[in-house]
Amino acid sequence: MNNFVFTCGDINGIGPEITLKALNKLYRRRSSKFIFICPENVFLQTIKKVRVNFRYKIIDSKEFFDFNDVIIFNIGNAKQQTGFPTAESGDAAFNAIKLSFELADVGIADGIITAPISKTALKLAGINFPGHTEMYAKWSKRKDYAMTFLSAKMNAALMTIHEPVKNISRLINEDLISAKFDLLLDMLKKDLRISSPKIAVLGLNPHAGENGFIGSEEEEIIKPVINRKKYSKNFFGTFSPDAFFANRLYSNYDMVLGMYHDQVLIPFKLLNFGMGVNYTAGLPIVRTSPDHGTAFDIAGKNKADESSILQAFSYAEKIVNNRKINERK
Repeated sequence: MNNFVFTCGDINGIGPEITLKALNKLYRRRSSKFIFICPENVFLQTIKKVRVNFRYKIIDSKEFFDFNDVIIFNIGNAKQQTGFPTAESGDAAFNAIKLSFELADVGIADGIITAPISKTALKLAGINFPGHTEMYAKWSKRKDYAMTFLSAKMNAALMTIHEPVKNISRLINEDLISAKFDLLLDMLKKDLRISSPKIAVLGLNPHAGENGFIGSEEEEIIKPVINRKKYSKNFFGTFSPDAFFANRLYSNYDMVLGMYHDQVLIPFKLLNFGMGVNYTAGLPIVRTSPDHGTAFDIAGKNKADESSILQAFSYAEKIVNNRKINERK
């Protein structure tokens, strides 16, 4: 039996709505039990529009979990201003995320599915994290981790995450590349059970540097790591991103590794929007999330589609089970 935690995300966005819609479809699964971390007043307000078909119990302590019902873990009431990021919504989102980590850290939760948050709201609340990935990595005390994106059409990963474009070139070095290569190989083999992964590596510069004429990073930094004996059977490139995606070469590989955020996220979301999943690789905990944002424009209107958060649960369940198989070996 696996226990899964859902966080509310930004309470002024669609997070509570899509989570309840997902739980309506998941709660009868005999192999899983569910905890939803959310302010009690937000939960009660949301179920006025999203009618729930599961039994639930509202608690506010880690001391008692009655898994005959879906557990609603109350983190205290929080003022809602539907459709807008606020300091209070950022604070509630952060508190839910922190509690989810604590539940995983003590073994109560096997996997975490996080609803979308607003970086603006976090900033308004004085919380100095750019996103979920960095929070869970810091609390897990892991320096080597990767933001990855999973789907039936393409798996992808980022060399750098939430970095201004002007900083990317100076951040990419052989140590970072080799650490990401090691992490992705381990993740693909253990978490997704791909025995001999093939990973495409995109170039940093236009035309992947054009043999050094449009930038030297490919020839001087990236390719030397790819060509190491340790990696040469699993990593291929560097590829010119425009031609790579135009020719659908991603279908030939188990994962695509890009150098920066939009290089990977634009094609991934074009292929998978609403069905893709964000997964933080390299952590002791399993954490996934939908590939979309808070959708403030439709918040509170009962129009949000829960497909992506259902996919996030499916991948979390798959990875949790794969890790347990590896532990038994």
